[in-house]
Amino acid sequence: MRNRIAQVGKAVVTTKKTTNGVTTPAYWADACAHLCKRDRVMKRLIPRFGEACLESRGDAFVTLARSIVGQQISVKAAQSVWNRFEALPRRMAPGQVLKLKVDDMRAAGLSARKVEYLVDLALHFDNGVIHVEQWQQMDDEAIIAELVAIRGIGRWTAEMFLIFHLMRPDVLPLDDLGLIKGISVNYFSGEPVSRIEAREVAEAWAPWRSVATWYMWRALDPTPVSY
Repeated sequence: MRNRIAQVGKAVVTTKKTTNGVTTPAYWADACAHLCKRDRVMKRLIPRFGEACLESRGDAFVTLARSIVGQQISVKAAQSVWNRFEALPRRMAPGQVLKLKVDDMRAAGLSARKVEYLVDLALHFDNGVIHVEQWQQMDDEAIIAELVAIRGIGRWTAEMFLIFHLMRPDVLPLDDLGLIKGISVNYFSGEPVSRIEAREVAEAWAPWRSVATWYMWRALDPTPVSY
C-alpha cells in the first residue's frame, strides 16, 4: 500500500493506494473521530459501516463521466445506466467513447443531452484540453470554475469530482439530492429541508464535510459508491 501526498494551497491531502488499485483517503479515521465527537447523528451512524470508506479508481475521465451519467437520477438508476454504458466501449477511455454510436448510447439508457455531454467531455480529454496534474495543485473553487466551463458539467458534477477523484475532505454538495434527503431523514425526522438548514447542520461537520456527506449517502444506501 502506497501513500501519496498532494499539496493543495496550505492543505495536504494524503491518500493510500491499495494492492487492488483502489485509492482511499488517509484522513478517514481522523475525520470519523472528529465527526463522532461533534455530531450526535454521526456518532450513531459511523460505527454501522465498519471500515468502509470513500474509494476512487483514480481515473479523472471515468469519474467525470460517471458523475454526468448520475445527474438528476437516483444512485441505483445511475449504476444501472452506467453498467450498460460501460459495456459498450472496449475500455472506458475518451478515444473509445468517441467511437461509440449515438443510438447504442441512447439504448444504454442515456438521454440525448447526456450523450452530448459525454461526447464533449471525451473531446476535451482526447484533445488534451484537460490537464489532471494541474488540478492536484488547485484549490476547490478554482477546480470547480475550470470544470463548469465544460459543457454538461455544473457545480454538482464538479463537487462529485472533488470528492471522488481528488478526495478533497471538506466539500458540501448542497445540490445533491441524496445529501439533502439524508439530512432530512437523520436530522429532521423526514421533514423537508432547505439548503440553509442543511448548511447549518453541516457547520458541525467542518473540516470533514465530504466524509459526513458520504455517511449521509450510506444512511440511504449502505452500498458504497466509487467513481
